[in-house]
Amino acid sequence: MSKKTVLTGITTSGTPHIGNYLGAIKPAIEASENPNFNSFFFLADYHALIKCHDPERVARSTREIAATWLALGLDTDKATFYRQTDIREIPELTWILTCQTSKGLMNRAHAYKAATDANRDAGSEDLDDGVTMGLFSYPILMAADILMFNADIIPVGKDQIQHIEMARDVAGRFNHVYEPLFTLPEALVDEETQLIPGLDGRKMSKSYDNTIPLFCSSDELRSLINKIKTDLREPGEPKDPDTSTLFQLYSLFANEIERGELRLQYEEGIAWGDAKRELFEFLDAKLSAPRRRYNELMNDMGYVEEVLHKGAEKARAHAAPLLEKVRIAAGIRPLTYVANASTGQDEKKKEKSAEELARIEEGKRRAILKQVQHLIDRVVNADDKGSVAAAVVEEKSAEVEQLKKKAKQKAQNELDLLKEELAGYL
Repeated sequence: MSKKTVLTGITTSGTPHIGNYLGAIKPAIEASENPNFNSFFFLADYHALIKCHDPERVARSTREIAATWLALGLDTDKATFYRQTDIREIPELTWILTCQTSKGLMNRAHAYKAATDANRDAGSEDLDDGVTMGLFSYPILMAADILMFNADIIPVGKDQIQHIEMARDVAGRFNHVYEPLFTLPEALVDEETQLIPGLDGRKMSKSYDNTIPLFCSSDELRSLINKIKTDLREPGEPKDPDTSTLFQLYSLFANEIERGELRLQYEEGIAWGDAKRELFEFLDAKLSAPRRRYNELMNDMGYVEEVLHKGAEKARAHAAPLLEKVRIAAGIRPLTYVANASTGQDEKKKEKSAEELARIEEGKRRAILKQVQHLIDRVVNADDKGSVAAAVVEEKSAEVEQLKKKAKQKAQNELDLLKEELAGYL
């Protein structure tokens, strides 16, 4: 069985916190120990520039996040660990994919819609006020991050699922127009770690200023835990552990026996002060060893830089050959280029597994379906669906007859899928 490729990136725009660790870093490092996976982990410093325009913060965050991964035990011999900006193939692939991505797809991106909705609510006449092209088109950069290494599995939060779907759409479009070079990625959502509560009970996020830095000092950790909100129940009154931020944070680090013991204390009426002390002592003990290693690494950036350079070499060994294929498929070729007949489409398809071919065909179908969806909608919304379906197929057939060569084949593929989708109405 061929290995699956797993890819994860963390944006370098802030100090790593407990939510980052539990939601992304910890499961990623555990996955990298599985011999059935090829793991790619990267510092997403291009992505940091989208919202963070403070160069010192971006640089500091890059150092902190790199040291964090290494301090937590990432084995860079087993995983490919690199800095996004060290892979020069990624910006080039981003541009090539941009030229295959519809503006309509980007219009539907959650971040862009949130920005325009905020402007609308504020009464702004310009709904794009404050929207940069980085914010608008960053799902394409994310697609390039993924497709550059033909990643199969992308661990993400629920709010990122749309971006993986967009990456699939972009890959499918390229595969359909040029050559089937890209794998269609799948989102992997860990339901158990989706909501990691912050100091105020909401999701731990830099946006809410409610985070607990992963490697803050013991004194700062104690101070932050003491700020966690609790209810007014007195010592001796039973408390519900399932609604307690203190218990939830403890549970995310504890084993089943430890959770059970603390749950019993809650049911017996543990005082909130004692519950906070339990959490502090437990987390401080868990984090003390990696904290020491983190501080050592922060004082030895030469070593960390060397690790990232080695990771970039490994990553580019994958990226450069694939980009060369992408360039040739898109027509960016040496003037003396001559196609090798032995590497034609039929030979390449034979080399691919049945599973890979199925994913490629799915991508092609999705891309074609997008081109004819408006015609399908026209039929679905009609009163006399049968007559409209027949008319739509007749119009598309006439269009096919008027075209030549490659354009005709593309339109014929659309017609074939249209007939398939409308078969129930014809």
